[in-house]
Amino acid sequence: MSYYSRIVEAEIKRKLSASGALLINGPKSCGKTETAKQFANSILQVDRDEQIPVIMSVDPKMLLSGDTPRLLDEWQEQPKLWNYVRHEVDDRKKKGQFILTGSANPDEEVKLHSGAGRFTVVQMQTMSWQEMGYSTGNISLEKLLKGESFEYQKEELSVEMIIERMIKGGWPALIDVSLEDSLILNRSYIDLLSDIDMSRVSNVKRDPQKVRSLLRSISRNIATLVENTTLEKDIKTVEDADISRPTIIEYLDALSRLMVFEEQPSFNTHIRSANSLRKSPKRHLCDVSLAIAALKLSKESLIKDLKYCGFLFESLVYHDLKMYAQANDAQIYHYRDSTGLEIDSVIQQSGGAWAAFEVKLGAGMHDEAANNLLKLNSIVDSEKISMPSSLNIITGSGLSYTRPDGVNVISLASLGI
Repeated sequence: MSYYSRIVEAEIKRKLSASGALLINGPKSCGKTETAKQFANSILQVDRDEQIPVIMSVDPKMLLSGDTPRLLDEWQEQPKLWNYVRHEVDDRKKKGQFILTGSANPDEEVKLHSGAGRFTVVQMQTMSWQEMGYSTGNISLEKLLKGESFEYQKEELSVEMIIERMIKGGWPALIDVSLEDSLILNRSYIDLLSDIDMSRVSNVKRDPQKVRSLLRSISRNIATLVENTTLEKDIKTVEDADISRPTIIEYLDALSRLMVFEEQPSFNTHIRSANSLRKSPKRHLCDVSLAIAALKLSKESLIKDLKYCGFLFESLVYHDLKMYAQANDAQIYHYRDSTGLEIDSVIQQSGGAWAAFEVKLGAGMHDEAANNLLKLNSIVDSEKISMPSSLNIITGSGLSYTRPDGVNVISLASLGI
């Protein structure tokens, strides 16, 4: 299988030169190992070598011997490796000694000494449209955060094409796989997650049917501010299944540890208004294809439900914006206040510059989206926070341009870092 360059490579290179050890986190099959191999000079596959548990009990330092950077793949299978790596970094007093990759965070009961000053961390995701060649990247988030203009762009992009790409997702192994086979493989991912991974992540037996019900409920409510009480009610009503709120909380925590479930936090900004800000997060799966797989939807069924496709598209855009934000030293949020004003995504750099984004699959709701963005712009307290660098609508059409009111309309097929 061909290797596709990843956006995080620049961050990996930078952090590897700054610290003794680098931890690369990300969901299973997102491409961590293949990317790490581009930087490693020796490899230990912790989850595959049957001798490793024996060596851990006899002389763990043997596992750390090898050309550097040394890759310890799926290190969390032997959590005590963390402290041995930490001590080895202290002893060697050199940069770029180890790369650790993992698709699950270790059990909280495992007492891991802080890696401060020794470890840096890089978060990986499934591939973005720019990485897969679906987007030209001609309109960069970097420039949008600087308030720079762009020239009119036109890319070929249809709703049918978007649906097909959402079904396949950003999994590196599926780039050259047919749509039909991708559906089968992504549904198998859900099955393995429900039947095996959820119980293995902390050695606690979990009910696979309840896991599936929860995943389906998250999927039905993708990219919304759904509360746990709503998930509980949804599961009991739609799934006709009984699952308690404590169980939901426990299962969501396990899904987060597997980096399959994530929350988009709210943007806490200064506004010239008595409106109160809503603090609930939006909820997503690590790849929009998993929502489609969990609900066992097909291309045909999605084409018939474009309203739901709009929520899937918003989650897809969140996924890509999050990656582009990470490459620009920025974080991604959402905004909602007590009047109901909602902005799908807000990206803010560490230095304070920020930009606002509404997401619309079709062109019919651009005016409403622009009005929301302009309303947000009008209530920002410029004495306490800088004004947004740009106001943007991310769209599913192929056209990118700036409206007369100054709001940018940007095709996902033109967006990049």
